[in-house]
Amino acid sequence: MTKYIDGFKKYRFLLRELVKKGIKLKYRRSYLGIIWTMLEPLLTMMVLTLVFSTFYGRSDRAFPVYVLTGRLLYSFFSNGTKTAMKSIRGHSGMIKKVYVPKYIYPLSSVIYNFIIFAISLIVLVGVSVVLGVYPNWWTLTAIFPLMILFMFTLGVGMILSTVSVFFRDMEYLWDVALMLIMYTCAIFYDASRLEKTGTAWVFRLNPLYAIIKCFRDAVYGSSMFTEPYWFFMPLCVSAALMIIGFAIFKWKQDSFILHI
Repeated sequence: MTKYIDGFKKYRFLLRELVKKGIKLKYRRSYLGIIWTMLEPLLTMMVLTLVFSTFYGRSDRAFPVYVLTGRLLYSFFSNGTKTAMKSIRGHSGMIKKVYVPKYIYPLSSVIYNFIIFAISLIVLVGVSVVLGVYPNWWTLTAIFPLMILFMFTLGVGMILSTVSVFFRDMEYLWDVALMLIMYTCAIFYDASRLEKTGTAWVFRLNPLYAIIKCFRDAVYGSSMFTEPYWFFMPLCVSAALMIIGFAIFKWKQDSFILHI
């Protein structure tokens, strides 16, 4: 363990530079730049609220906050895993020329997406205040689902970055999987409406939905620990995925050079 910590310290400058590069490339040739990070979820929230508040007859004033919380967390997971998946092949030139710990590449991809995501939370704060969803002491616990979300995204990203080196079609399959995950995260509909249909088990098995649910509880100023399952299930799954992801990555990383 000490060996890995020392290696991380040695290459922390490279990690920092890769994070900066990722943020710059994301908004290269964009006139709005980082402003789009806040504008895009706001516009998406307005469209989804307009469509689904009409479709489902949702008249509560705080419905846009419900939509925005789900949209922001899902977008980070989607973007973080996709960029991590492409990170090894995307840096193939550097990998072939210079030795650095290869986990730096997917890790930097998740980190810079998390920074962009954190900036976009400014929109959530503004929308919440405008719509009368005011913070209290429970709101501070929102940091816990965000930490779990980072772990979950990193774990999945490490697995995908390994698999995609040997199986290029994983990119297309993951796009389909993300669409399925999105519809099972209750981003723009109330999951409790489906309890009578016998499909509620889908949500109990979806760690990302559980993370979004805990985050929403915190944003609305209520306890996420009322039903401990929704907190500890994604925590355990995320920790397990991180361990599995790094183990698989370490196992196969010496073979990357033969396939990129």
